[in-house]
Amino acid sequence: MSTLTCGIDIGGTKIAGAVVDPDGNVVAEDRVESPATDPTAMEEAAARLVAGFAAEHGITAVGVGAAGYVASDRSTVLFAPNIAWRNEPLGADLARLTGLPVVVENDANAAAWGEFRYGGGADVDDQLMVTVGTGVGGGIVIDGALLRGAHGVGAEIGHLCVVPDGRVCGCGNHGCLEQYASGTALVRAAREAVAASSLLARDLLQRAEGDPAKITGPMITAAARDGDRFAIEQFERLGQWLGHGIASLVAVLDPAVVVIGGGVSEAGALLIDPLRASFEHELSGRGYRPTAEIRLAELGNRAGVIGAADLARS
Repeated sequence: MSTLTCGIDIGGTKIAGAVVDPDGNVVAEDRVESPATDPTAMEEAAARLVAGFAAEHGITAVGVGAAGYVASDRSTVLFAPNIAWRNEPLGADLARLTGLPVVVENDANAAAWGEFRYGGGADVDDQLMVTVGTGVGGGIVIDGALLRGAHGVGAEIGHLCVVPDGRVCGCGNHGCLEQYASGTALVRAAREAVAASSLLARDLLQRAEGDPAKITGPMITAAARDGDRFAIEQFERLGQWLGHGIASLVAVLDPAVVVIGGGVSEAGALLIDPLRASFEHELSGRGYRPTAEIRLAELGNRAGVIGAADLARS
């Protein structure tokens, strides 16, 4: 009989869960709203989700992807920016509530592991994953193992400094990559250009009913796919920043593959083509070294639960 495990992805707005088999197939899945301001209520909601799966499937362990800093014990969430977790014993609490072994991992690390095991990096031993959404995150796999660091909080890719004294970041520092290369940065740059009365942005402004504040990432993507030059330029700029940051990371890590995920990656070639060009232009030793392959993620928004479930199994 296949060993089934449960993966739970806890975020600020929802808790997603899935039962996953050893081949990475999702057997069952569900989600509930996340009571992000109440840690106890959040744990109870996650436990009810697990109990629902356990009633129908013989799950043996639970893996949790948590949006925060997870300590080296793989149980305690030290801090979360959008959830009321401060030194929260999440793993121990969920183990008590569910009666099952629980392992906790940073949500971006869990997604990176999912792609490494069953997605875009399944054929290599060394993978860098970069997720581009509201912020920039990701995870690093070296010699087949997650790179977590001495304290469990490594691989914070989005907070690589790319512009000294640049834009203020939510982390408190200045010039972090996610201030220039995230979905938030994409929308901000478009809105600023529209507000400055850029003639090139007229079509996008019409899509937003004349209100720059209504411009969204999907709206920019749709305009770019329709050939709007201004929208295409926004992705070119975003790709250049990502390529710049990834070139620095690859110079240190030397992965075989760089997997690009997150909501903004759904733009496909609009993002990947300028990203790849920027990366290849800025990589140190270019022309005299093997170059990491840039790939799109394959598991979509299931990567986190699939990765968490597999981490629980192993």
